[in-house]
Amino acid sequence: MDFGKISLETLKAADLSLPADRGWNKNVLSGEKVDEPKIYVGCAKWGRTEWVDKIYPEGTKEAKFLDHYVEHYNSIELNATHYKTYPPSSIQKWADKADGKDFIFCPKVPQTISHYSSFVDIEDKTNAFLEGIYAFGKHLGPIFLQVSDRFTPKRKDALLKYLESLPKDLQFFLEVRNPDWFSSKAETESLLSILKQLNVGYIITDTAGRRDCVHMYLSVPKAFVRFVGNSLDPTDYARIDDWVERIKYWLDNGLKELYFFMHMHDETYSPELSSYLVQKLNTHCGLSLKEPLFISELATDRIKKEPVVGSKTGKEKKDGQEELF
Repeated sequence: MDFGKISLETLKAADLSLPADRGWNKNVLSGEKVDEPKIYVGCAKWGRTEWVDKIYPEGTKEAKFLDHYVEHYNSIELNATHYKTYPPSSIQKWADKADGKDFIFCPKVPQTISHYSSFVDIEDKTNAFLEGIYAFGKHLGPIFLQVSDRFTPKRKDALLKYLESLPKDLQFFLEVRNPDWFSSKAETESLLSILKQLNVGYIITDTAGRRDCVHMYLSVPKAFVRFVGNSLDPTDYARIDDWVERIKYWLDNGLKELYFFMHMHDETYSPELSSYLVQKLNTHCGLSLKEPLFISELATDRIKKEPVVGSKTGKEKKDGQEELF
């Protein structure tokens, strides 16, 4: 993912701290810890040749990548469906790879709907997409709809009408990127109110070059985080530490589900940072999430590397500090 990519020099000077928790979130979090929250951690793709001899055995062919991926993670952010609408027969083959496992696929709505349609005359395309992903069965997780950077709030009526038309038995999340969506509290909370009413989640995208997208708002008691790292730069570890603190705060206050997907501008290192995340979540949140197992000792050394002394994501904040709006 190149969205929000910045230079190394800019990265060094950037304030990468998480915004304080939003007062709005009290509208969706009960304030009481859920007994068995659902926590899923994964990457964006399984088809990475760079992971052969790292988490995939040496000599693994691409046709077998998913077989090994499901042994390391309990979820995948499925970007493949953004570029092609797959028939149920293809989806079923993927689902079969996860047979017997607590594993979910989180498919992305096709770009022919989300980016190139203006949400007009797309009933057939939507039905074809849904017909395909229903084949995931019990392995179907949330579905996410990402609108383009050019899609502004001025066009939101068509978007919200489309969201309202979607099946209520499926969980959808929305990702917006145009800066105008984040321009004011009124604009943000107007959208949140409608999403809450529709039971549609609001995706948080944490990337260094677009801090407005790290909005930290929840529209339902479920969080869907798309985290973009920078090839194991020291700031990556510090940012993950911040996220673990916030996730613990949310879990303690009623978060029911978390979907956290690791991205990199260079996906080579996504397994290392996702493993660091899992270790921290298990330790600090009392979880027992599946941790990726590495073949390479070098990769293991990178995972266990703590942030260097003095590295910061930006301004220091106390765990759970709240914004007053």
